[in-house]
Amino acid sequence: MDAGSAGILACLTCQRNYSATKAGKDACAPGVHRSICVMLDAKRTEASTTAIDVGFKLRGLRWWIVGLIFLATLINYIDRLTISVLAPVITQDLGLTNTAFGGIVTWFLLAYTISQGLSGKLYDRVGTKRGFVYSIVLWSLAAMAHAFARGLASLSIFRFILGLGEAGNWPGAAKTVAEWFPIRERAFGMAIFNSGAAIGSVLAPPLIVWLSLTYGWQTTFIVTGSFGFAWLLLWLFFYETPDRHRWLGAEEHQLIRQGQRTEVTTEPAASLGWRELLRYRQVWAIVLARFLTDPVWWLYISWLPKYLADARGFSLVKIGLFAWVPYVAADAGSLSGGWLSGALITRGWSVDRARKFVIVLAALLMPAGIFAAFAKDAMVALALIGVVLFGFQVWINNVQTLPSDFFPDKAVGSVAGLGGTGAGIGSMIFIFSTGWVVDHFSYVPVLVVAGVLAPLGTVVLFALSGRIERVALKPA
Repeated sequence: MDAGSAGILACLTCQRNYSATKAGKDACAPGVHRSICVMLDAKRTEASTTAIDVGFKLRGLRWWIVGLIFLATLINYIDRLTISVLAPVITQDLGLTNTAFGGIVTWFLLAYTISQGLSGKLYDRVGTKRGFVYSIVLWSLAAMAHAFARGLASLSIFRFILGLGEAGNWPGAAKTVAEWFPIRERAFGMAIFNSGAAIGSVLAPPLIVWLSLTYGWQTTFIVTGSFGFAWLLLWLFFYETPDRHRWLGAEEHQLIRQGQRTEVTTEPAASLGWRELLRYRQVWAIVLARFLTDPVWWLYISWLPKYLADARGFSLVKIGLFAWVPYVAADAGSLSGGWLSGALITRGWSVDRARKFVIVLAALLMPAGIFAAFAKDAMVALALIGVVLFGFQVWINNVQTLPSDFFPDKAVGSVAGLGGTGAGIGSMIFIFSTGWVVDHFSYVPVLVVAGVLAPLGTVVLFALSGRIERVALKPA
């Protein structure tokens, strides 16, 4: 049977085309009728496997695909951090106060928070390939447009558009991993693309400073913004879904399909809306904990270069040489946080005990930022900020697993989305307030308050959530 014949296999009763929908089988009636559908789906798999074995094949293609997503995430963070690294220069050239700079970052966060939900719907509607095209074209054009900013209004507009585009990277990356990886490999696939954020943060300061000193800050935005278009050429040439990719071998195709089929047949069809989910205290625990704690990350992502210039007297060259160091610690925290809780569970600890131990340990590291505020030596302060970012990444990697610890698969995405919304709102408030506080006082109150947010968020998390265990969902 050839691929064309496989494309028209359908159940004679429900008339569902199996090449058009993976859910066709679930729409069938029970009994013999359903068995026929399962048999036809198996024949389609066999036919696809035969067709897919012809021509050039790239071994381990799914790892190349996630490598592309890693590269997109790295570029995402370079574009995001360009304004942060160049903040000392841009604010001086455009005559912006710290309050104004805080407002610019807040516009980005507002768009980013809104776009996370909208982008997920976009990718579901148009598919991963086209969805990434829309996202990366939008954010790359917005990044390049920063070069033409002439004041607060234009910079805020470009930053808002950048936030709309950049947020699409995350639901798009998660969807790509879901398409290309069996369930047992997805956590590792997610870790690979997520590491692009930390490595992008490490590469950004020296690269951006070199470009700025060599060509000027306006040209720097054009160069970093163009990275996305270079990636887009690779994406358009390289990416297809597993069922359509001509370089995917039969063995790997079967591995992907079999790993995903388990998920399709066991996951409940219905999903809960936000209103129903907000009846659960565990949801509020995650939302409020991220509302209080995520601003710590956004503070240092947005303000670290300017803090080093204003409070520590760093030149732009010195920022390029040293501002990346705390992000290396963040990368180490990202990798070790998930490993530690998993290792404890493997040794016999309960999920509740292991998660709480690691989250509390991480929360106790983040007050190191208070000591950074009063440190006499700039390098000591930078090292302490590294401790904060290490602790945050350990914390967030475990808190982001809580939706799947508490809720069944059908609710995990929605609970995670609510947590992201809480994180975005809290970060907007804190980042905008930072500019005003710095203009009227100094960075010291900001770092002190940030130092107590994580312990406070952790207390709220455990006080509301109770024991970490699966929640029995109530009928709507």
